[in-house]
Amino acid sequence: MNVAANLRVPREPAAAAAGGLTPLQRREGGLMRFAVAITVLNLLGHLWLGFEQSWATPFVSLAAAYATELACASAAAAADGRRPRFAESFGALVRFLLSAHITGLAVGMLLYAAEQLWVVAFASGFAIASKHLIRMDLGGGLIRHVYNPSNIGIAVTLVLFPWVGIAPPYQFAENLFGALDWLLPLVVVTTGTLINRKFTQRLPLIGAWLGGFAAQAIMRSLVNETPLLAGLAPMTGFAFILFTFYMITDPATTPEGKRAQLCFGLSVALAYGLLMEFHIVFGLFFALALASTLRAATVLLRRGLPGTARAACSPDVATVHVG
Repeated sequence: MNVAANLRVPREPAAAAAGGLTPLQRREGGLMRFAVAITVLNLLGHLWLGFEQSWATPFVSLAAAYATELACASAAAAADGRRPRFAESFGALVRFLLSAHITGLAVGMLLYAAEQLWVVAFASGFAIASKHLIRMDLGGGLIRHVYNPSNIGIAVTLVLFPWVGIAPPYQFAENLFGALDWLLPLVVVTTGTLINRKFTQRLPLIGAWLGGFAAQAIMRSLVNETPLLAGLAPMTGFAFILFTFYMITDPATTPEGKRAQLCFGLSVALAYGLLMEFHIVFGLFFALALASTLRAATVLLRRGLPGTARAACSPDVATVHVG
């Protein structure tokens, strides 16, 4: 399939959504708040919390993300014979780069490649490119990418470069003591809940993921006769909180309907549990990638079965485009 054709992304419909906001207003409002939150976290991390990456890491990651996003958009505009939307004004450029900003900072914050900054640049570039090359048609001219960009960028990098790892969990709270050990996670959970409630509307997905994670921990404890607290311990980590409220809830790569959200959240938890049984590390990132792949595969399967009734867990998509 022609790559340039796959780069066309139509605007959101203008009809008002729940809470009086149009889909475009929800999208831009959520992106702006996520971008501010992750920027503040990165600044606090490097200045105070104890991030292990160098100061160059987030800037290299951002540069790769920005460059890839602008290149893809320019290619799409050239193929369509139009002016890129980001060229309309400085404000349009800022809004256009919000998604790449979030992806770049997330990749730079969560990956640890020591002094090999080119690996971080690769992860960010691949993350953004995946948005334009592997996408799903939701019908009505609305197209979405299959994978959460930062998650798939990190997952692919971990597979291709086994010597690269995830940033150590302690870096998020290395310099916190006393009440601050509880206050910062509480702030992140509270803001994440508010943003996901108003803008992404993914609270059912979050609930299903948390419930499913606890359920798989209980099942693995019973089957393997291991301490239950060991299976539940990841839920207390800062990385788990960020994953739950800022990665798995990506509205562009998760279903809209509540039942479909429940199924998607449970599928991520199931994938994580299976990965743990096979002793595969970095389970959170691989589980989300597997669940997104399963969602896309379900779409393809349903398209091969004409007349099949729409299931409760059916993803809100119609086709998958792979550039």
